[in-house]
Amino acid sequence: MAAHYEDRFWTSSDGLTLHYRNYAGPDGGDKLPVLCMHGLTRNARDFAGLAEQLCATRRVIVTEMRGRGQSDYAPDSDTYTPITYVQDVEKLLAEQGITRFIAVGTSMGGLMTMLMAAAQPGRMAAVVMNDIGPEVDASGLARISGYVGQGRSYPTWVHAARALSEAHGAAFPDYDLDQWLELAKRTMVVTQNGRISFDYDMAIAEPFAKPGNAAPPNLWLAFEALRGVPMVLVRGGLSDLLSADTVKQMGVRNPAMQVVTVPRVGHAPTLDEPEVRAAIQTLLDGVE
Repeated sequence: MAAHYEDRFWTSSDGLTLHYRNYAGPDGGDKLPVLCMHGLTRNARDFAGLAEQLCATRRVIVTEMRGRGQSDYAPDSDTYTPITYVQDVEKLLAEQGITRFIAVGTSMGGLMTMLMAAAQPGRMAAVVMNDIGPEVDASGLARISGYVGQGRSYPTWVHAARALSEAHGAAFPDYDLDQWLELAKRTMVVTQNGRISFDYDMAIAEPFAKPGNAAPPNLWLAFEALRGVPMVLVRGGLSDLLSADTVKQMGVRNPAMQVVTVPRVGHAPTLDEPEVRAAIQTLLDGVE
């Protein structure tokens, strides 16, 4: 079955051509759109399944941040920060005339969600946060620092899948080869020389290693801007980035938050899990 999206592009303030998938939704639909934002090393393919489900009732926009997928790589690696990504997305929203929406953010995309909420409180009608919160565990950041920007490539998809299994097996202990192959095809592409490599600019690792860039400070203040906003917080039961204590504190600060824990999964759940899809659908069913 053909995908329901169109590849579109917008231009950042510093002149980069950035890509997004536009799922138009039903003709004449007037429900609030969904904005999906991916994680550090990921791209628009991460939301392919979820967007196909959600676009049955509303428009879905899946952005690709600078340096990922079909978006331009930045000549200045110092712009690979959540603050700049937010500025890029805000420009797209302004061009599209979108003033109120539903945000879905995985990992870094969740950090962006909080920053955007703090900048303009009240415009998010609902939020899905995937395995991220205002406090990010140092152990998880250290693990990510250990692999981001390594620039490895592989001769076949099976080689790529096995490499992912070796690197991330602790986060997905029950994955079989087919699932690792699917993950490889989400995160990698065939390059011009025929090798398979990760679909992002290796230079994103440079600012990530600097203090305050991986996880901006004072995010609890940003999270406060989401108090009372209907929210689904998805957490991997094996997550090393989002602790159970942080989840508990988030629930105190936003009583409108529902937690869905995916067992036997680390960072980050795919959002294709049946229990996650059901919770997201229920959340959106309550939003016009």
